[in-house]
Amino acid sequence: MSQRATRQYLESLQRAGVTHLPKVAPQPAAPQPAAPQPAAKAPAPPAAQSQPPAPKPVTAPPAPKASEPVTIADVVAPIVVRETAAPPIAISPNATIDERQAALTVLSERVAACVKCQELADSRKQTVFGVGNPNARIMFIGEAPGADEDRLGEPFVGAAGQLLDKIIVACKIKREDVYICNILRCRPPGNRNPSPIEAGNCREYLDGQISIVQPEYIVCWGSVAAQNLLNQTTSIGRMRGQFFQYGTAKVVCTYHPSYLLRNPAAKTKVWDDMKFLFGDMGVTL
Repeated sequence: MSQRATRQYLESLQRAGVTHLPKVAPQPAAPQPAAPQPAAKAPAPPAAQSQPPAPKPVTAPPAPKASEPVTIADVVAPIVVRETAAPPIAISPNATIDERQAALTVLSERVAACVKCQELADSRKQTVFGVGNPNARIMFIGEAPGADEDRLGEPFVGAAGQLLDKIIVACKIKREDVYICNILRCRPPGNRNPSPIEAGNCREYLDGQISIVQPEYIVCWGSVAAQNLLNQTTSIGRMRGQFFQYGTAKVVCTYHPSYLLRNPAAKTKVWDDMKFLFGDMGVTL
């Protein structure tokens, strides 16, 4: 583990109230077999000059007692912590809605305790996991929580979320019919875009939600969602109007509602994307 990751782990222990760790006495090294002694030689004639005295051996300080407490700050470098990824949550394709909800609850608890991105963990008010129907046919994926989402713990509840609600109603469905989440589950300071490292750290939670809900369709709202989910660098304008495949789900990419607030003329294009999606589902808008 890197020194930065070790420090983050120790800081999480400190936040949990842990201030001291037991110091373990070092184990004595296994005795080495004695080296064979060379054959005796005849004594050498006395040297013309006396040799300087051999240096005195340096005595190592005594090892600390095993019971002696040690503060976390004293042992940042020696501590070695092995990180292991949490096992994926297995869910049957025929799982009931209650089973899917229970699996999402377990995953959300992992998210709430996550400190992989130390800057985000230190600045967030709470994590923003996801909401909606655990058995939804459609999953909406945005980029990251904003200030309102960070405060309320639910994705898409600010001005962009209100516009998304209007789009949902125009599609003849309800908000609770879909499942909504983001690429990140913590708000980046200043509402900046997620960094590649942050998106990578949060990817297991996104993939976990997708594998539990098992949607038939995914809508990526904005370039951050589309490029991160599909590992693309293509602009959102070029990704529109076609289906991509992610696992068993068909993926549609369109503009983020916050972009529509700044560019109202793009609402027509988003509506075209919704008609494209629902037409494939057999619904005429």
